[in-house]
Amino acid sequence: MATEARKRLGDLLVEWGIITQAELEEALARQRKTRERLGDVLVSLGYVTEGELLRVLSSQLGIPQVHLSRYHPDARLVRLVPRELAERYRAVPFQQDGDVLHVAFLDPLDVFAIEDLERVTGLKVKPYLASSADFHNAVARLYSGEAEGGGEKGEESRPPEAIDVSSPAARFVTETLQRAARLRASDVHIEPFSDGAQVRFRIDGRLRREQTLPFRLYNMVVARIKILANMDIAERRRPQDGRMSFHVDDREIDVRVSSLPTIHGEKIVLRLLDSRAGLKTIDELGFSDHNYELFLRMIRQPHGIVLLTGPTGSGKTTTLYAALQYLKSDEVNITTIEDPVEYEIPGVNQVQVNERAGLTFAAGLRSLLRQDPDILMVGEIRDQETAEIAIRAALTGHLVLSTLHTNDAVGTVYRLVDMGVPPYLIAASLNGVVAQRLVRRVCPECAETYTPEAWELKLLHQAGMDVAELTRGRGCPTCGGTGYLGRIAVHEVLYLDEALRQAISEGAKRDELYRMARERGMTTLWEDALAKAVQGLTTVEEVLQEIAGDQGG
Repeated sequence: MATEARKRLGDLLVEWGIITQAELEEALARQRKTRERLGDVLVSLGYVTEGELLRVLSSQLGIPQVHLSRYHPDARLVRLVPRELAERYRAVPFQQDGDVLHVAFLDPLDVFAIEDLERVTGLKVKPYLASSADFHNAVARLYSGEAEGGGEKGEESRPPEAIDVSSPAARFVTETLQRAARLRASDVHIEPFSDGAQVRFRIDGRLRREQTLPFRLYNMVVARIKILANMDIAERRRPQDGRMSFHVDDREIDVRVSSLPTIHGEKIVLRLLDSRAGLKTIDELGFSDHNYELFLRMIRQPHGIVLLTGPTGSGKTTTLYAALQYLKSDEVNITTIEDPVEYEIPGVNQVQVNERAGLTFAAGLRSLLRQDPDILMVGEIRDQETAEIAIRAALTGHLVLSTLHTNDAVGTVYRLVDMGVPPYLIAASLNGVVAQRLVRRVCPECAETYTPEAWELKLLHQAGMDVAELTRGRGCPTCGGTGYLGRIAVHEVLYLDEALRQAISEGAKRDELYRMARERGMTTLWEDALAKAVQGLTTVEEVLQEIAGDQGG
């Protein structure tokens, strides 16, 4: 019966289009030789990810998925299910409600295991799905006392301080994450050095040191984070990625965790994703009235490609998500392919890149085109293949939104040319480009006006702006003494009219295209940023720091 269940799993994956029949047959042939679980074989072959297996089983069979790191080890469960049984059946109990025992399985279709556990415990077993890393960490946590008594190899990597929710390490992790969320930090860095470790928060784009901790506590904190993020706590020599979540002030914060081995230990970076703060409307993005109208004109077109450009961390994805929220309706099919999916957008089909399984941006985009889409969002155009597919999709009646790494809007055209896209295809498909940066916003709690200094007046005069006073923040407890609170986007919007399209098609040089765009009213990043300083939203000093390299075409 267990073999039949495994065959059903393979059939489900084929029916869902995750693997082909040929891939299933290859995996079954290997499984007959190795006696491994079919799912393990498919993952090792790179045909599926463990997450895909869990999603298929959970959705199709109605078996819920459980995150075992959220449950505190219960000594009663050790007596109900000894370690030998847990490892034999790859099953770990995590909760008991009356006569129902909640058990996480690596293979919840193994009916023999369920029947045996019901016979041994005398309880009704309710099966759940668990990931492999989550399962092994849970076994270590549940049977930690037994393991320590037996002196098993590797138990030094599973310290009880990292498991006990009341331990100093657990409290430190909880309090640090809550403090980071309340201070609006986007990232938390935990960095080991020769004499200890330091914790830094990235707030409004700048790292600031928060505290230091001794090595003993640092090691416990790293182990605690890796347990919560379903990472291998025994593996310290290779980079790892994981995910977890926590609650603060009635908000749920998703956390992406990355570990990197350094000469003094593992550096941990936690990226905090607050869905409530991360999804904005176009009205909240800081567009000037002129740029706002141009951007709406681009994305309202029924087909064509719209590109967001700028360095990492310039808010491109936030702008794309705002555009998708503006465009979504019951009448259109919107599908994205992203790496990673940062926030879930209700009503939008979102796909996660998985290069190990062959799901690249290019391969995913090809598949998306077979899903009858109206609007496509491609997280990033990284190569010629993706660029050509995206542009041909735009030419065949689809609206395509994506990002590219260039310094300014006009430069995006020539970046596409450098990637091998013919100018005539760019001219025919490109609706427009938005170049974007983020600058820190003046703290409203301590904002004050002042008379500009000579160098500030000179910069403003060169941009055609003359003012008697500007705004800056004095520094207060609300902004941590920085004078800034939050960030605002500045934009450079290139909207392609027929004259610009013709110029691109005829191979116009960059300087000529820039001149034509300026004649048509394109505001540069530098000018838009200075205008926001004049409005009191940011400071000239901040503009000079963030936009200085982009002052002219």
